Amino acid sequence: MKALKRIVLVLFVLSALAAGAAGWWAWSGFQRFANAPLPGVEAGDNLMVERGDTLPRVVARLRSQGIDAGRDLEWRLLVRLQDTGGRIQVGEYALEPGITPIQLLEHMRDGKVVRHHFTIVEGWSIRELRAALGRAEPLVRTLHEVDDAALMAMIGREGVHPEGRFLPETYAYDRGDTDIDLLRRAAADLDRALDAAWQARADGLPIDTPEEALVLASIVEKETGIAEERPMIAGVFTRRMRIGMRLQTDPTVIYGMGAGFDGNIRRSDLLTDTPYNTYTRDGLPPTPIAMVGAHALRAATQPEETDALYFVAIGDGSGRHVFSPTLQAHNAAVRQYVRRYRERHGPR
Repeated sequence: MKALKRIVLVLFVLSALAAGAAGWWAWSGFQRFANAPLPGVEAGDNLMVERGDTLPRVVARLRSQGIDAGRDLEWRLLVRLQDTGGRIQVGEYALEPGITPIQLLEHMRDGKVVRHHFTIVEGWSIRELRAALGRAEPLVRTLHEVDDAALMAMIGREGVHPEGRFLPETYAYDRGDTDIDLLRRAAADLDRALDAAWQARADGLPIDTPEEALVLASIVEKETGIAEERPMIAGVFTRRMRIGMRLQTDPTVIYGMGAGFDGNIRRSDLLTDTPYNTYTRDGLPPTPIAMVGAHALRAATQPEETDALYFVAIGDGSGRHVFSPTLQAHNAAVRQYVRRYRERHGPR
């Protein structure tokens, strides 16, 4: 009888040890799964989590991409331990080599999706903006058969001319966002920037509305790429308007030429009347001529006080200008420009 009890005790101890060893082995295996890099992930791989996806469907998608995603049981246990529950968020997730299941699950729980970027460049026309949107990936493109008037109606600005209405910035977006989504944000940002500039405007400006400030800012934007010159350029145009002088700015003439501009502006172009020819017409053109950054808006509403009425490029390749208070001084600066240009490029 005693021998039988000893045998039963030994068997119980062995069974407990076996169960403990099996549990330890299973836990160790799970820890290896959770913290080891997912096999098969290559640089540039992404994972899409779509609306309505369950965890098994997401894991199946990983496998379909050639990734050894382990067993569903291990993912379910990982979800319990991470307290993720149903909080996997929709979006695109980066799968960089070395990412572990636990890291991927944390990213999906926290919504750390891949962000894409699109930049609207200062001085772009609406035509250039639309062309760039048509090349943007992975932005969903919807505008290929939509004209400018319909585009503006789609963003809630029916009847508004599209030129200059979108703030130049770099915009982050998610896969699945559309070009209209992005333009709607850029238009709202422009409205805010214009309102802020107008509220901070200097006293005594020869412009009466935010719309006129936007038009003037677009001319400043096209006249110089040198940020610190913008207030001075705006100051020249402001002074011209104050004394009733025409703006006489080439960028407006070029804009009015449209597709007819071949890269050169001729004397005949300056004499050909269009609504945008500020050599033949008084005041500002009817609409902006380019996309306008916040710095140009600030320059147009807070121009530098100056006695200059003219400016011309220095001609040394820097993009900077010489400012002159009289036509005589301006003509001398033009001759200097021509001389420097010929020295750099040869006779025109």
